[in-house]
Amino acid sequence: MATAATTAETPSGKGAGDENFPVGSFLLPKALRPRVAIFYAYARAIDDIADNPDLSAEDKIARLDGFDRALTGASDDPAYAKAIRVRESMAGTGDVIRHCRDLILAFKQDAVKLRYKDWDDLMGYCIKSAAPVGRFLLDLHDCPPSGYAASDALCNALQVINHLQDCKEDFRRLNRVYLPGDWLAADGSAVEDLDRAAATPGLRRTLDRCLDGTEALLREAKTLPGKLPSRRLAMESAAIVSLAEKLTAMLRRRDPLAERVALGKPGFLLHALKGVARYWLWR
Repeated sequence: MATAATTAETPSGKGAGDENFPVGSFLLPKALRPRVAIFYAYARAIDDIADNPDLSAEDKIARLDGFDRALTGASDDPAYAKAIRVRESMAGTGDVIRHCRDLILAFKQDAVKLRYKDWDDLMGYCIKSAAPVGRFLLDLHDCPPSGYAASDALCNALQVINHLQDCKEDFRRLNRVYLPGDWLAADGSAVEDLDRAAATPGLRRTLDRCLDGTEALLREAKTLPGKLPSRRLAMESAAIVSLAEKLTAMLRRRDPLAERVALGKPGFLLHALKGVARYWLWR
């Protein structure tokens, strides 16, 4: 367990450039970008703890509890400096800290829960692990809660996309599977199929069912830019929707067990700009 003389973090080396979406990009208001960066650094730190294969579940939960205490002001232990920075930087911006605490609940769940029985079970996880990010951004931009549903849909879709991209690595490193167990069984597949060099026909059917669910989420997510009074956040969300649509299409055609399915920098920029252009055409 961390003490004041150490850090509770276990950095993975991942950063904003490894994400499927722009983090604090130039599309957002300049004054808010530092706060977004602080939030992202915090989220990355607690995510890395949950995904560290060398920590026990008990150690992960203890570290995450420390972050929670620092968020609420119950502790100023420098081992949890990123949570303290979030608390200080978000002072006066409403109750956005609750979204940060929801992420802790999700990552504590990651420490102990390795399987999901069905799609609803998985969505219950995503509403804690992904949706708080979008809600945080909406609150930071003083957008009304009426945008939460579409924002949740977008964030949950991004989470499923990430799960599909990393399904093989998650199983091998952490014995963690985010594919709905009932679909795997119905499709004649099993979690052990994730350790293969390529997807079996049954596993492919399960992956496609997950993509069907993702596409349904994205249909609702496409309404988000039109719900946002902040034009800059609307442009950012339109870019993210476009990126999510492209990644979903790529995962339809390609096998995440056989290769890393991701956008390179040129493709990332192209589809982000397509989303922004689509928003302005809609306006």
